[in-house]
This record gives sequence, C-alpha cells and structure tokens, in this order.
Amino acid sequence: MNHRIELGKFGEDFACSYLQKQGYKILYRNFRCRLGEIDIIAVKNDVLSFIEVKTRRQSNSTYGMPREAVNQAKQKKIYRCAELYMQSKGIILTMPVLSFDVIEIITEGTAVKDMHHYPHCF
Repeated sequence: MNHRIELGKFGEDFACSYLQKQGYKILYRNFRCRLGEIDIIAVKNDVLSFIEVKTRRQSNSTYGMPREAVNQAKQKKIYRCAELYMQSKGIILTMPVLSFDVIEIITEGTAVKDMHHYPHCF
C-alpha cells in the first residue's frame, strides 16, 4: 500500500476513535458512490454528520493546512454523496439535522501531533 493511502487510513482510524470518545456513533466509513466518497458518516444527538478527514505530515506544509484541501468543489461532491446516502437509507424525506464537518490531523513520525474537529463548517 502506498504511503498516502496508509496515512489517510491512519487519520481516519484516529478520527473514528476520537469521534466515538466524543459520543458519536459511526454509521459508515468510506461511503462510495458514483460522485465520490465520504470518509465518515456518524450520528450524535440526532444530528447526522458527514465528515471529511484530511491528514498530512507536519513536514509537508507546502500545500497548506489539511482543511484547506476541502474546497468548494470537494464540498459540492460531499453534499451530493450525502444526498445519495440519505436516499439509499430512505431518510431523505425526513430530512434529519445535518452537519458537514472536517477533521484535520497533522502527524509527526507515527504520532498525531495536532488534530482539530470543525463541526458544521460547510
């Protein structure tokens, strides 16, 4: 497996652990549809959260902060995937309260150096 994929999986695993400690129930990981992918779908207090996880090594600051990679085009894909997820689960008509979040993880070596959760950020 290449390093980028390994880093992404590490970040998603860490994010899931963090979310569960915060009281979230993980419903789905890596929901894929024809329009793209949602890293984590979780629920807490009747709020359905669609969560994009961005992980980078601290030494790789050339590209800016991980959260900056979730641009408008990426957000639009996540919205569309979320709609398809809700259709597939038959919950689109009930329109639950939704949250679109980003979890940003910065690693140093094999450890997490910094992590931020940005709920309701887009």
